[in-house]
Amino acid sequence: MALLVDPAIWPWRGMLFCHLVSDESLAELHAFARWIGAPTRAFGGDHYDIGELTREIAIEEGAREVTSRELLRALHTSGLRQPRWSPVGLSTPL
Repeated sequence: MALLVDPAIWPWRGMLFCHLVSDESLAELHAFARWIGAPTRAFGGDHYDIGELTREIAIEEGAREVTSRELLRALHTSGLRQPRWSPVGLSTPL
């Protein structure tokens, strides 16, 4: 069971963002996101979009740095990957 973050390369509103995922469960992902202070609005159905500073906190708290390709592979392997069109992606975290 691991929390994974990819490089912060996605620009938005003058900041760079990355993705935070769990390779185990959404419950684990939501609990970790709360622990590091990620806002619930950052949840995207199977991941959180987090900024560079939150990424550093996530790494300090045990998230593993991986490439974007490795992150996506882990998300698919875990069965947690949601299609972009999925209504699950519109739900709020538990």
